[in-house]
Amino acid sequence: MVHVWPLTLRDGELTLRPLQRRDRAAFERLRERNATWLRPWDATDPERSRGALPFRTIRRWNEEQARAGTHLPLVMTVEGRLAGQITAGPLQYGAMRSAVLGYWVDQDHAGRGVVPRAAGLLIDHLFGELGMHRIEVTVRPENAASLRVVEKLHLRPEGMRRSAIHVDGAWRDHLVFALTVEEVVAAGGGRGVLSRYHREFGADTPSV
Repeated sequence: MVHVWPLTLRDGELTLRPLQRRDRAAFERLRERNATWLRPWDATDPERSRGALPFRTIRRWNEEQARAGTHLPLVMTVEGRLAGQITAGPLQYGAMRSAVLGYWVDQDHAGRGVVPRAAGLLIDHLFGELGMHRIEVTVRPENAASLRVVEKLHLRPEGMRRSAIHVDGAWRDHLVFALTVEEVVAAGGGRGVLSRYHREFGADTPSV
């Protein structure tokens, strides 16, 4: 199993790829346009009251973490246009072989199946190419849209983590969902999370 960077993954018109220098204007417009939409779900730093990080800093951190093999930070594009981000990390090897997924999506692309497809695509890569054993997603109980994503991908609920992550200016409870590679093989005939999603919902079924 080899960690490859830069990485590009595709499913039809949906592409996951690294954030690039040429994305700056589109990325900044996207974040500005979605500021209110994303505020309840965006992680915040409890020791700083700063605003958004500069694009250059985000891209530098993405590249450093990806090349070190600790994270896979990717943007989601639909027909070539930025639609959000999805990140796997930290990537833990050895006895754990696990990763945590996080994501956000443009409000205009919500409800179109972008996030579950992107998550399925990345989970399949983590299991099949990087040899991960367990994938975890944490979701605020109030985030009905993200709860629907984990439901559609058959992630198993594991309980609540109290005050787990600093989000929107305070420590927030998060529900934990997980999936192991054995569960995918047993339920999906070994054909992967994304193919199971397509079989059950179709590529164009409205989702989140």
